[in-house]
Amino acid sequence: QVQLVESGGGLVQAGGSLRLSCTASGRTSHSRAMGWFRQAPGKEREFVSSIDWSGGIKSYADTVKGRFTISRDSAENTVHLQMNSLEPEDTAVYLCAASRTIAPMPMPRGGSDFGAWGQGTQVTVSS
Repeated sequence: QVQLVESGGGLVQAGGSLRLSCTASGRTSHSRAMGWFRQAPGKEREFVSSIDWSGGIKSYADTVKGRFTISRDSAENTVHLQMNSLEPEDTAVYLCAASRTIAPMPMPRGGSDFGAWGQGTQVTVSS
């Protein structure tokens, strides 16, 4: 079973940056794709970004492409989400997730592709 712990959320002004981290534990966690989702009040959970087990394949939602960068530190079993040029519309609870299967292909982007979830970290962007 995979356990995930997120950190790095907070309050930032529009145009600012934040870096989220998600540390995974569990016997097969290093072999799973990892993803970030977000959920704003009154809205459905949406895909943000995902990365494969090797860190070589990445996927982004169109809304964050060019502003957010996902990366993976295999030694620390940690995934980071660097968020630049933040906008008020990025305000949400950000959730880290691990794929249901080991080394899934194609890259997972749907919530149902992920079987383990973190508790979430709040990101608030003020205008």
